[in-house]
Amino acid sequence: MKKIFLFFAAIIFSGVLYAQPAKKKPNVIYIYADDLGYGELGCYGQQKIRTPHLDKLAKEGIRFTQHYTGAPVCAPARAMLMTGKHSGHSYIRGNYELGGFEDETEGGQMPLPEGAFTIAHLMKNAGYTTGLIGKWGLGMNNTTGAPDRQGFDYYYGYLCQKQAHNFYPTHLWENGKWDTLNNPFFYVHRPIPKNSPDSAFENFKSKDYSLTKMAEKTFDFIRANKEKPFFLYLPYTGPHVSLQAPDEAIKEYIGQFDEQPYYGDRGYASTKYPLSTYAAMITYMDKQIGRIMALLKELKLDENTIVMFSSDNGTTFDVGGVDAAYFNLTGGLRGRKQDLYEGGIRQPFIARWPGKIRAGKTSDHISAQFDMMATLAELAGVKAPANDGISLLPTLLGKDNQQQQHPFLYFEFPEKSGQVAVRIGDWKGVKSNMKTDKNAPWEIYNLKNDVQEKDNVAAQHPELARQFEEILQRQHQPSHIRDWEFINPKFSVKK
Repeated sequence: MKKIFLFFAAIIFSGVLYAQPAKKKPNVIYIYADDLGYGELGCYGQQKIRTPHLDKLAKEGIRFTQHYTGAPVCAPARAMLMTGKHSGHSYIRGNYELGGFEDETEGGQMPLPEGAFTIAHLMKNAGYTTGLIGKWGLGMNNTTGAPDRQGFDYYYGYLCQKQAHNFYPTHLWENGKWDTLNNPFFYVHRPIPKNSPDSAFENFKSKDYSLTKMAEKTFDFIRANKEKPFFLYLPYTGPHVSLQAPDEAIKEYIGQFDEQPYYGDRGYASTKYPLSTYAAMITYMDKQIGRIMALLKELKLDENTIVMFSSDNGTTFDVGGVDAAYFNLTGGLRGRKQDLYEGGIRQPFIARWPGKIRAGKTSDHISAQFDMMATLAELAGVKAPANDGISLLPTLLGKDNQQQQHPFLYFEFPEKSGQVAVRIGDWKGVKSNMKTDKNAPWEIYNLKNDVQEKDNVAAQHPELARQFEEILQRQHQPSHIRDWEFINPKFSVKK
């Protein structure tokens, strides 16, 4: 009798086990700002621009202090994030522009090639619904780089970086279709006469603000996919110039800064209040992120969603009315966008996952955005293809003793003057002006006590220079683009 009882008890117990719903995979939201430098958020020391929602994200999660982009400009940084390749291996290494600014000449940038494998492909293979809302910059919808050919089930936003210079465009793209906005075409790069009346600045404004439209599509995507695991990539366009923001956002700052009108003499849209507008762009983006976090709680997705935030490259140079020094946008780091000094490539990185990531943690783990391929593969439980990244999931989950370290980080950048950088532990080597001098000397800095890269100690460390050079020669693969081949060209390099 006892055996019969145990037999039926086992059947009932096994039925209970099978009746339990399978544990849902965590949703992943990766938010990617545009030209936002290391010192532009309150949680990274910003004093004048308010970012309460991102500061809260950092307070409730982990904040990284030594996290790097793959490249110091838009398109290659995005390509390296998507494919897990550093800049010596990446198919796209610079902003290779196609087409023009006008609607009829919209051509985008060099597309990702046929057969590329992105983190969207990875997550799709893991059973995720994948979405992209924001700025793509890796191919128009009729190319091999179209988002739906690169693993995304849904996309909305700008396909061309040049179109994204205007926050009031005539259109955005939704799954290959032109989505007409309530804005006329106007050319943002035209200057206006000094001392123009206020009405002249109104010509650079319109009705449908692109970031607002993208935020609305974000909320729609989350609601539509709340019952299944989703991966949502949000490359929002703030605070890349042009300086444009809704009037109500700008009014929050007017009167707080001593500012003069910007008349477009250094490109991009003119604005009466350049400092207020720059600050407003960041705060407005922060508010949309706050709305995303509120929606996750409303839909009871908060506990099962990891939200990450970073930026594609460092603070922009002083164009379009931007005043980086006034706001200390680089956080005191040397260099900006287009530089391989820390100000061009060291980025904010925040991650929040209640119950999994310990709140209030700061990490000095040396990592890069091309680590996301390996990280998401481990998170989703799938195998990633060969890549240059190392999963930082152990650090995210507080298992620092299990975290594998990078033996080095490698960077090369063909634009500006031809630059290379290598980081090994606290040591960093930088080469510049390689297009005019292929054998340019290494500058060497100890970032532990010289994060501003002021003291070049190359003369004291020839052994490091040799080590950096060996890594350079080993990690650089020749590019398919002549303009990008500056390290060991078999032709005369343009000066």
